[in-house]
Amino acid sequence: MPITAKSLSAQALQLPPDERLALVDQLLATLDEPDASLDALWANEAESRLAAYRRGEIQATSLSDVIAKYQIDSRPA
Repeated sequence: MPITAKSLSAQALQLPPDERLALVDQLLATLDEPDASLDALWANEAESRLAAYRRGEIQATSLSDVIAKYQIDSRPA
């Protein structure tokens, strides 16, 4: 019988918290492998946006405005 994500997850949930955390760290590390082509795309995008900003074609947004836009309202309903 092949191992499925569902069966593997059920087994992982039986582990103590520290071992589950170690497993999560190991799995996430496999997803964070460098990809030169993706890095190049992001570098080109960043350079393009910086050049547009310097030409006055786009405006900067303050960090506080960005945080406020994505902050979750944690007040009780």
